Amino acid sequence: MLDDWLHALVATPGLTALGEVAEARRSLLDDSLRGVELVSRFEGPIVDVGSGGGVPGIPLATALPEREVTLLEASGRKCDFLREWAPPNAHVVQARAEEQRADTFGVAVAKALAPPPVAAEWCLPLVRPGGAAVLWVGPTADAAHVARVAELLGGELDEDDGFFVLRKLTPTPPGFPRRVGVARKRPL
Repeated sequence: MLDDWLHALVATPGLTALGEVAEARRSLLDDSLRGVELVSRFEGPIVDVGSGGGVPGIPLATALPEREVTLLEASGRKCDFLREWAPPNAHVVQARAEEQRADTFGVAVAKALAPPPVAAEWCLPLVRPGGAAVLWVGPTADAAHVARVAELLGGELDEDDGFFVLRKLTPTPPGFPRRVGVARKRPL
């Protein structure tokens, strides 16, 4: 199933800039699966924020068939693709992170969603205390900035080899999530 999904992902315009299946396997599929162990540390339903073509949500849902996975995506065209390829334990929600109820999920994941401070603001409010947001990040990600955002949202930052793990310690403070578009226009 993942091979067919990967081929469809590469073949569908606007879902990835990668044009070769082998490159997509390494960059999208294998990299998504690196997060399985981290995500497994936290109980409860998983939400893939800004799922796009299903990265990292579809590989995670396939690797963790006992977990409920929500593929959260604002674009209707991308949601149509996700509905076609979502495994049985995943469902697609067409909406923005800022429109979702706070403190709902056990884990929020995001890969290539937005700059890490913005991704943190979109993901961490969705997670209930005791859970975490797991962000795939590059080597230049500003950990100090993300740590400040996590603190404002009731969490703390742990770094783990290419990931920021934002542990949710307390319920989401009043005023979060902020209105649609505010996090990108005025990052914390």
